[in-house]
Amino acid sequence: MPRSTWSPCHDSIRIAPSLLAADFGRLADAVHGLEGSGAERLHIDVMDGVFVPNYTFGVDTVRVLRRETTLPLELHLMIVEPERHLETFAAAGADGITVHYEASPHLHRTLTTIRALDCRSGAAINPSTPAIALTDVLEICDLALVMTIDPGFGGQKLIEHTLLKVAQVRREIERQSLLTEVEVDGGVEAHNARACADAGADVLVAGTAVFGHVAGPVEGVRSLRAAIDV
Repeated sequence: MPRSTWSPCHDSIRIAPSLLAADFGRLADAVHGLEGSGAERLHIDVMDGVFVPNYTFGVDTVRVLRRETTLPLELHLMIVEPERHLETFAAAGADGITVHYEASPHLHRTLTTIRALDCRSGAAINPSTPAIALTDVLEICDLALVMTIDPGFGGQKLIEHTLLKVAQVRREIERQSLLTEVEVDGGVEAHNARACADAGADVLVAGTAVFGHVAGPVEGVRSLRAAIDV
């Protein structure tokens, strides 16, 4: 079973700040500033410039962040052939690793490997991928991630019809009587956070809404929490 560094979030909606929107030159400061904010985990986007048209964090960044914080590190691998890098990222300190359905032709095997590395397993789908793509692997997923934007860049507007897929994934999880978390990633702001939760999301990944908040990241997290709890 994967390491239990944080509890399943079926009692309340959790917020996972995305470091993609932080100042890359001051990542350690950004992480320290979030400790005690109410954020339960950190979402780290790993991009290779091939699967998505951008480059971001690599294994060295994960190692540094692991030294800097006790917050769980949730890695979102937006890369080709993710199975080649699982052991390296797990050894660097990842608590959870999410891979894309579109980049993983042997998804069941990849998710099984992630769990064998003592990490939480996650499977993600892009906006153009139907929810049914996850049906046969949900039982070995600790996390099902529905992209609510096209991956690759931060600051995009949430694609509203993707929330229908969030609801579909939630219904399938309940049909199979699973404890898999549902996460949404992309364009999450205070004005749509409640809609994401109502669609069935357990975890909201938020970058710009947290790090771009005029009063700072802590207030960004609090603003999202207030929107969810209305």
